[in-house]
Amino acid sequence: MARVCVIGSANLDFTVTVPRLPRPGETVSGGELVLSTGGKGANQAVAARRLGAEVRFVTLVGSDVMGDRVHASLVEAGLPPDGLLRTIEAATGVALIAVDPEGRNQIAVAPGANHRLTPAIAARHRDALAWADVVLLQLETPLETVRWALTEARGLGKTTVLNPAPARVLPLPADILALVDYVTPNEVEAELLTGRPVRDLPDAEAAGRILVARGVRAAVVTMGAAGALLVDAAGSIPAPGFPVAAIDTVGAGDAFNGALATLLAAGAAVEDALLVANAAGGLACTQRGAVAALPTREDVLALLGEARRRLPVRW
Repeated sequence: MARVCVIGSANLDFTVTVPRLPRPGETVSGGELVLSTGGKGANQAVAARRLGAEVRFVTLVGSDVMGDRVHASLVEAGLPPDGLLRTIEAATGVALIAVDPEGRNQIAVAPGANHRLTPAIAARHRDALAWADVVLLQLETPLETVRWALTEARGLGKTTVLNPAPARVLPLPADILALVDYVTPNEVEAELLTGRPVRDLPDAEAAGRILVARGVRAAVVTMGAAGALLVDAAGSIPAPGFPVAAIDTVGAGDAFNGALATLLAAGAAVEDALLVANAAGGLACTQRGAVAALPTREDVLALLGEARRRLPVRW
């Protein structure tokens, strides 16, 4: 079984569907409020678990009612409880999300306990890094913790995946990029990280080349319905997306990253990992919510259809 270690954030998401996204200073009334577990770390950990990976997730939530809810949800999703840490020093992270009928969203986050996940706390679970095949990280926890985890993983010979979201540290320090095997920005994040607009595949390749020149082994630029493009020293590999009826794009990138980590941990070629990741990301757009919308292995195989027959690896 593929082994994935995720170190990252966990939030309680408050999501409201609205007829259109509000402009600055505008109030738009919408549908019902939905509460669900979220945070990029939690989403990606659950995504990998639903796709069949064995997952260890290290995160920090508050010792409050919201933390109780997040903790229970993640255990129910099949994540081991020993890495789901609690603190009395900060509230559980919260995300406020507005989603329009086309699935586009606006998100505001109060990180809370996520910013208290220090290297010293994460280091208590160094054994999870040693156990894993792939280590998956994001940028919703302190950059020092990301650097620590990447350094430890590199020393242990593990494959590392960094989802640079949100792109809040610009540019990413060279010493961090040098520790990354796969960096996975979307178009907006790729532009913020490189200073180059990303609107099409040539733009994505140019941005990817900049990131490779800065030290990453490979850059995977995700482009929504258009799929993804991998760029490394040997060239580039396009991976077309899957047509789906999108109603909510929240969590799509997290489904992609969880799937990518799972397939790489299972020993898949990167071309096949991208195929599965695109399918997972597309499926996540067909339901509302973050964790609730993450697809299972069976869902992904059904969407792949005949394409599944060319997958040389079983995961």
